[in-house]
Amino acid sequence: MKKTIVITGGAGFIGSHVVREFVNKYPDYHIINLDALTYAGNLENLKDVKDAPNYTFIKADITHAAHMLDIFREYQPDGVIHLAAESHVDRSITSPTDFVMTNVVGTVNLLNAARETWQGQLEGKRFHHVSTDEVYGTLGATGLFTEDTPYDPHSPYSASKASSDHFIRAYHDTYGLPVVITNCSNNYGPNHFPEKLIPLCILNILHGKPLPIYGDGKYTRDWLYVVDHARAIDLVFHEGENGESYNIGGFNEWQNIDLVRELCRQMDEKLGQAPGTAAQLITYVKDRPGHDLRYAIDATKINTELGYEPSVTFEEGLSHTIDWFLENREWLERVNSGAYQDYYHEQYKDK
Repeated sequence: MKKTIVITGGAGFIGSHVVREFVNKYPDYHIINLDALTYAGNLENLKDVKDAPNYTFIKADITHAAHMLDIFREYQPDGVIHLAAESHVDRSITSPTDFVMTNVVGTVNLLNAARETWQGQLEGKRFHHVSTDEVYGTLGATGLFTEDTPYDPHSPYSASKASSDHFIRAYHDTYGLPVVITNCSNNYGPNHFPEKLIPLCILNILHGKPLPIYGDGKYTRDWLYVVDHARAIDLVFHEGENGESYNIGGFNEWQNIDLVRELCRQMDEKLGQAPGTAAQLITYVKDRPGHDLRYAIDATKINTELGYEPSVTFEEGLSHTIDWFLENREWLERVNSGAYQDYYHEQYKDK
């Protein structure tokens, strides 16, 4: 194989799309999917590539330093695309230590493994750290996050990701490790775990359950179609400049309430329901602590320097996403019930 690439968190939502992008686009690369298969890791996301000759799955936890080093010594990867992370803000408020262990300690373990394995042989190597726009904090009614925006995290999740970003830069500046960082806006698309807003609303509409909206619903996010995110990661991994950060956005700002109303409109249409049926399920709930008002990405840098731009509008991407979930209701129900974990036990019980 021309290159060996370790993709951490490759059974997760974004990670599975990145794995698929690389397995299919680069048949001469050996793609190693390293995932601990926690609640959000689902190998059913990758059934279409699991038998590809250039694909290997390894069940491993990045918080186990010795295991990471053993894997790097065995496979001698040329690159790492690091997506493994605890990522749900609500869960971080309940269990912040879990986020420190995975997002901070796990990242440092990977950096140490890469540093030891690549010592003296950095040519052609790359450590790509996938982060979030939440490290920048919150915006008012105007302005955009740029790569130079000071960090100002407000939740245990964003604080843990900010810390991991700092370690990535520190290992570049201190040890010369070849790194790039991408900070993305909110992702959506096929295979999204149903604790997040869009798949949760799709699931609840199908079951006639309330659609929970925090506060007044005016929290604003920039939405990025996950397939476009995978394309952007591919671009930065191969063409980004060492030591640089790149913001990846969808050029789509939506208030939560407007997003949910658009989702309801499309669901009514696709399900053959009377207009306004799904919207009757919208329910306002108590706001969560430290809720950031607005995120919005300025993706000028990746656009002008690397030529990236989204392939779909939000309305188009949302339509594709809803269609996927409606065509894969069994997947959605299995994930919602936890039955998807049976697939791992059956497929990998002897591995």
